[in-house]
Amino acid sequence: MPSAKVLESKKARVEALTEMLKNATAGVIVDYKGITVEEDTKLRKELREAGVNYFVEKNSMLRFAVKNVGLDGLADVLEGTTAIAVTDGDETAPARILGKFAEGAENKFNLKAGFIGQEIYDEKGVVALSKIPSKETLLAQLLGSLQAPMQNLAATLQALVDKKNEEAA
Repeated sequence: MPSAKVLESKKARVEALTEMLKNATAGVIVDYKGITVEEDTKLRKELREAGVNYFVEKNSMLRFAVKNVGLDGLADVLEGTTAIAVTDGDETAPARILGKFAEGAENKFNLKAGFIGQEIYDEKGVVALSKIPSKETLLAQLLGSLQAPMQNLAATLQALVDKKNEEAA
């Protein structure tokens, strides 16, 4: 039977995980079996730069934490080797980065499930989320599409002015 000290440390870990998940805007759970240390280091660096917290956790600890925050649907995928990536920033960052990595990892790295807010996504949902561009990219595309008609109008008006100036000269 585990000692009181061990039980207290486990309870504290579950509370810390619960708090992290409560404050997270999104997260992705993955099976990382088979990736090399070099691949893992590169992946962790990219996630860290995007403001994503990525770590390996025991399934039993995560199971308690996801139930505490009402993400019970994630408990079903907590088997085997499990790592979780959570963020309190860009909701698509964990899925986008891990999805790109999983595409090149050839069955060594698999997306299990994910969440945004209280919405839970299965593997296919996380793959779909991974295809969404970053918020900055989407805003740039929107701005570009809003600017294009104005630029066309300005170019047309300038052409008219130039034509009138040529006729006057």
